Amino acid sequence: MSPFRIENRLWDPPAETMPREQLQALQVTRLRACIARVAKVPFYREAFERLGIVWDSINTLDDLRRLPLTTKQDLREHYPLGFLAVPREQVVRFHGSSGTTGKPTFVAYTAEDMKLWSNMCARFLIAGGLQTHHVVQIAFGYGLFTGGFGLHQGVEKVGAAIVPAAAGNTARQLLLLQDMAPDVLICTPSYALNLAEAVHREGLDPHRLALKFGHFGGEPWTEAMRERIEQDLAIIAFNNYGLSEIIGPGVSGECACQQGMHLQEDHFLVECLDPATLEPVPEGQPGELVITTLTRQAMPVIRYRTRDISTLDYSPCPCGRTTARMSRVIGRTDDMFIVRGVNVYPSQIEEALLRVEGTAPHYLIEISRPGALDEVTVKVELLPGQFSDRMRVMQAFRDKIDREIHSITGIRVNVALVEPQTLERFLGKAVRVIDHRRLQE
Repeated sequence: MSPFRIENRLWDPPAETMPREQLQALQVTRLRACIARVAKVPFYREAFERLGIVWDSINTLDDLRRLPLTTKQDLREHYPLGFLAVPREQVVRFHGSSGTTGKPTFVAYTAEDMKLWSNMCARFLIAGGLQTHHVVQIAFGYGLFTGGFGLHQGVEKVGAAIVPAAAGNTARQLLLLQDMAPDVLICTPSYALNLAEAVHREGLDPHRLALKFGHFGGEPWTEAMRERIEQDLAIIAFNNYGLSEIIGPGVSGECACQQGMHLQEDHFLVECLDPATLEPVPEGQPGELVITTLTRQAMPVIRYRTRDISTLDYSPCPCGRTTARMSRVIGRTDDMFIVRGVNVYPSQIEEALLRVEGTAPHYLIEISRPGALDEVTVKVELLPGQFSDRMRVMQAFRDKIDREIHSITGIRVNVALVEPQTLERFLGKAVRVIDHRRLQE
C-alpha cells in the first residue's frame, strides 16, 4: 500500500460545488442549446421530425426522455463524419475508436472542444492528487485512441511535466520509472499490472521508485485489482471514466475520498437505464449509462447508449463536490455473456480469482458448446512459485477457484491452471473473453 496521502483539491470550485438547483437549471439551458446544434445533423433532424420534437419544447430535464437514443451502430451507419455539427474547417482534431468492421468510429473536436476536454481531464487529475510540480509518465497509446492525447492535455493544463512514454516497450517503461522518477503513472489497469510484474521480476523495490499515484481507465476493473495494483506498485490508484463518442477521458473521475467517480454534470447529462426496458433504474441500482453532451460543439450526441453498466449516487460526498458519482463500470452489455441462462460479466470472474491467494490477475475465459450445453473454461495464471507438479496441490487450487466463481456468478466452470507469463499481455484494453459459440455461427 502506498505511504502517500493527498489533500482534497478542486480545479474549478464554482462548477464542482454548484448547488443542485442551480446545476439543474444550467443543464436545462445547455440542453436546449445542444438540441439547437444537433438539429443541423441529418440523423437528429430526421429523428426530431419523426417524433414531432422542436427545440423550444424542451423546457425541463424530464423532457430529456422524449429525445431519441443514439447508438454506436448509428455512428457506424453515418461513417465517417455524418454526425458532424459544424463546418469541417472548424475541426482541429479527429480521433477514433476501434470498430468490428475494421473501420474506426470517428469523432471530431473544435478548438473550443479541445479547451473543454483539457479542463475535464484537469478536474479529475487534480482531484486525484496531481500538482504542478509532479512528473507524469503516460503509458497510453498516442494515436486515434483518445486516452493518450486526452490525458496529456489535462496534465499540461495543470502544469505538470510529462514523460510521453506511449504504450508498450515495458523495458523502456521501467527505465523511465527509475531514471525520470515520475510521481504519477497513467495507463490501463491491466498494463499497470504488467508493469508491476516487471518491477518485481527485475528485483526492483517499488517503494524506492518515486511513484505516488496512478490514474487508470480505458477498461473495466475491480476493487480487488485496485488493491493489487496499489500493493504491488506502492501507490494510490485512482479510477476515471470516459469514451471517445462522448469526449474521451474526463467524463468522470475519483476524488481523494475514492467513493465513486464524480460526473462532470455541468457538461454531461447522465441517465442510468435498464438496458432491456430503457426505463430509469432506482438510484444505486445497476443500469446502462446513457449520456448527452451538453457543451460539445463539433460532434454533440443526444442520449448515447454507452453499453457500460454502473450505478449512480446523488448523496453528498465528503469532498464537498455536489455532482453525482458513478460507480466503477461493472461490465458492458456487449461484454456480458450468457451461459445456461445466467448473465455473467468478466469482472465477476476477475473478482473471484483475486479472492484466491496464489493466483495472478491474468485470465482468459473461453466459451464453447461442444454438445447441447454451454461450457466455460477459465484459464488462470498462478503466481511464480505456486505452480506445482503435485496433482493434489493443483486440484486444490482448481476447486477453490471454481467455488469462488460459483459463489459470485452461480455457474460452474472448468478451471485450467497455467504457468506464470503464459497468457497474453495487452498494451491497451485487455481481451478477456473468447466466445467460440459466436465463431461457430
